[in-house]
Parts: sequence; C-alpha cells; structure tokens
Amino acid sequence: MASADWRLEGEWLKNCNCAFGCPCDFNARPTNGECEGLVAMRITKGHFNDVSLDGLHFAVTVHFPGPLHEGNGDAQPILDERASPEQRDALGAILSGENSAEGTLFHIFSLIVTKMHDPVLAPFEFSFDKDGRTARMIVPGVLETEVEPIKNPVTGEPHRAQVLMPEGFEHRMAEIASSNIRSMGAIRFQTSGGHSSLAHVVQTPQGVAA
Repeated sequence: MASADWRLEGEWLKNCNCAFGCPCDFNARPTNGECEGLVAMRITKGHFNDVSLDGLHFAVTVHFPGPLHEGNGDAQPILDERASPEQRDALGAILSGENSAEGTLFHIFSLIVTKMHDPVLAPFEFSFDKDGRTARMIVPGVLETEVEPIKNPVTGEPHRAQVLMPEGFEHRMAEIASSNIRSMGAIRFQTSGGHSSLAHVVQTPQGVAA
C-alpha cells in the first residue's frame, strides 16, 4: 500500500440490477447471473493528503459477467467537473486502490476490475434522503438513476428494510430501496426496479471508519 493520508465522508449510493438486498452483500451470486450497477458518493468532507475534496461527487459504473469475486469486471469512473486537476488526481489515487490497505473496498475493487475505462468529467445533480429512502442522480448524457422506497406488493405502502454489516467493507448500515438506472457511458445498460443501498459512510486507507 502506498503511503497517503486520505478520508472520504459523505452520502453513499449503490444501485444495481439485483433483487432487493443485493446477493453480493451476502457472498451469493448476482440475481441475474451478471452484475450491472453503480456506486456514487457526495463527499461532504474529505481530503487526500493536503488536497481538499469537500463537496465533490464521483460515481463508478460497473459490469461483471458473474459474481464479483470471480473478477473480469469493467468499470468507468465519472468525476465531478468542478474538481481541479489536483482534486481529479486525488480522486483517481483513491479509486485506484493503491492507497488502501489489503481487503478494503478500493483495494478489492482494483483486484476484480480487468478493464478500467477512461474517466468522464461531468456535472452532477445529486439529491439524497437516507431515512426517506429516496435519491436522484443525473450526470447529463452519461448516467441517470432514481431511488424510491420498496413498495408493499399488496397495499402499495412504503416498505422499510435495513442491512447491518458490522464487518462490512462498504458500509456498516444501509437503508434498502428500489432503483432505476440508465447508463449511457462506456458501460451501457438500463435497469428497472433493482436494488439500492443508501448509507452515510466514512472511508479511510484502513477501511470503513463509520
């Protein structure tokens, strides 16, 4: 692991084509055999060494032909166009996994992604309400996703479920919801009524701090 002092705190979104609950969180196979989805974050407070990352967004779209642990994945980073060259380099250094301990989120990601597409710089529209289980992210011409509560199939009333992962490398607790995705970048796909995890997270080189 390279030596770097970094920290990301903020609102974390994971949407994918799996059924509610995301089998990957339970070391099970993807619902449909393959994984198509995204992770995204609005950084409320963050830094990489002496470079501030406060207020920036990033997302990564992914495609895996099978279970994530089998690798062979494609990924494309999408970075906030407001980021300076130094901030872009800082985000890239974090996402690369080279500055994270073994077994942490970004390190694992670096091992299972075979093809990393060139990053996209674009504006973000991002809204997030973890307790309400709603979110919306638009990166014009590149990525769109909406999140809403899971609906009771009989009454139509909002349904609430949480996942607690005391040793999770992505988050410690997430609200589970329903998502739609339209990915129009290098990794193109569309999903409807798939899984969503919404969480407040703190990521560090040693893994999840909160």
